[in-house]
Amino acid sequence: MKKIIFICMVSVMFFACKSASTTATTQEPLSTKLDRPSQVAIKGNWVITNVTYPGSDYIKVNSFDLADSKCFINSSWKFISNNNKGEMALNSSSCTAFSSPIVWSINNQGLFVLKVVEAGTKAKRVREGYLLKVANLTENSFQLIDNISVGGQTKDVTYQFQRAN
Repeated sequence: MKKIIFICMVSVMFFACKSASTTATTQEPLSTKLDRPSQVAIKGNWVITNVTYPGSDYIKVNSFDLADSKCFINSSWKFISNNNKGEMALNSSSCTAFSSPIVWSINNQGLFVLKVVEAGTKAKRVREGYLLKVANLTENSFQLIDNISVGGQTKDVTYQFQRAN
């Protein structure tokens, strides 16, 4: 029995988890009404100060199909609320640098809709995106919460944003 548990633990440590967040195009219809006050509240420049999830010492999470979730710590994000565009940049010294324009919105269900736009691609041609929950929104911080599947169970990945100076 101990051998089976040990094998299970080791296998979980070696398999990276991928985000289980819902893509915006494949699930039930989303509300098209936007939460303008929340969008205006996050307008500006932000930095992800922490990424947390259960088992983070043993499990790797590939966030947004881009990089390991820990590579998002100290990443910079710019949100423009009047046209729902922005930019994000991974700039951790221990990870591959990456930057991209984004298209985003917050619907009236409290879901943050994120699309990463590749260079040379028009945002309207991007058909897939990510749905995250917005939580604890204040003037200087907020969280985006994604879901991952680990061993058939859904776990939350929390991205902690702080307003950049």
